[in-house]
Amino acid sequence: MVILITGVSSGFGLAMARQLSSEGHTVYGSVRRDVKKVPGVHYVKADVRNTAAVQAAVDAVLQAEGRIDVLINNAGMGIGGPIEFAPEDDVKLQMDTNFMGQVRFTQAVLPAMRKQGSGKILCFSSIGGVMGLPFQGFYSASKFAIEGFCEALQIEVRRHGIQVILIEPGDFATGFTAARLKQFSDAAMAAYPSLQKSVDSFEKDEQTGLKPEYLARKISKILRKKHPKFRYVIATFIQKLSIPLKRILPARTFVKVLSLFYSVK
Repeated sequence: MVILITGVSSGFGLAMARQLSSEGHTVYGSVRRDVKKVPGVHYVKADVRNTAAVQAAVDAVLQAEGRIDVLINNAGMGIGGPIEFAPEDDVKLQMDTNFMGQVRFTQAVLPAMRKQGSGKILCFSSIGGVMGLPFQGFYSASKFAIEGFCEALQIEVRRHGIQVILIEPGDFATGFTAARLKQFSDAAMAAYPSLQKSVDSFEKDEQTGLKPEYLARKISKILRKKHPKFRYVIATFIQKLSIPLKRILPARTFVKVLSLFYSVK
């Protein structure tokens, strides 16, 4: 298979590129800057926020291979802190990267996939895409947007033989934690006394979470399925349990549970 993965410089993207290329797939990975290259992986330069660069990257893969069998929309980032204090530019960056980045790459590959009458599009959402996470509100908003986007997309492209698969990871130990943009001004800390404790709590869970190689192996298995499910939660048992709990518990009760879990008072 010819596989295009966005954001392969680190974390999930790097682990998936290594795993899938080792299995004999033709793997292309998008990066924004020069990185240490993984043997067997082909690199294309593209910032997911730049429509022209995205189209050029997709065109380069199509020119070299003649087709794209799988698009893995992985590239993303996070901002943290109270919603009240999030700078507008950071919010725009969050949405432009996480949501519009996936929209741009999806729109760029769809004409080729329609022409070939097949393809898989994997979009990375998150546990935070099915429940609003405190002090990660705009990250959750970007992932909620991806959920709705994919639910509509799967219906639209089904007649063309294209499968849409939603990936919802839980906490993983990657560079994502250190790269998070955080708004920790004195005013924010004073207005939200739980902020530091809450962020320390969820960042500890991330840093001690599952390894990205575990997710990469799961993605490999999903790609081998002839009829994959629409949604896959890749997380610890406790985090997987939180999703049905949200459906079962009264809304007020679930908010209390989530507040307790994230140390918010």
